[in-house]
Amino acid sequence: MSTFTAAELDDAFRGFQKTVAEIAQTRDWDRFAELFTDDADYIEHALGTMSGREEIRRWIWKTMTAFPGSHMTGYPSLWHVVDAPTGRVICEVDNPMRDPGDGTAITATNITILTYAGDGLWSREEDVYNPMEFGQAAMRWCEKASALGTLDDDAARWMETFGAMFARRS
Repeated sequence: MSTFTAAELDDAFRGFQKTVAEIAQTRDWDRFAELFTDDADYIEHALGTMSGREEIRRWIWKTMTAFPGSHMTGYPSLWHVVDAPTGRVICEVDNPMRDPGDGTAITATNITILTYAGDGLWSREEDVYNPMEFGQAAMRWCEKASALGTLDDDAARWMETFGAMFARRS
């Protein structure tokens, strides 16, 4: 049973979203890790569970500095609800990718469950999503960028490695 009120959780989530929006601009992933307690768990269904702030830090830097994470421009919540009895905030997060060069908007969403620890820190994050949807969005970005001549080396390597897995089927 949580001791946090719905208003407190809502305020904490607003602070979380504000910081994440700033990180999306600065790409300072250390700040993201600092949003979690020293013993936090980060559950990422396709990539495993990171235990502790320092493991989260290493993972987030690796993930968000390589394609497709490196090409995502923000992580806004489309909606959220607070569950005061469990101290959780549940939200849908949008993950838009940068413009491949012609104004095309490519994105994928996930559901995130955050558990609040107090003092602006979170003790757990779980991201629930369809890896195929994310892979197909990344592939659409690569195909569009390739056609436009804006495909960078990092995305080209990803496309070469994973392209067949996420290619559109007729």
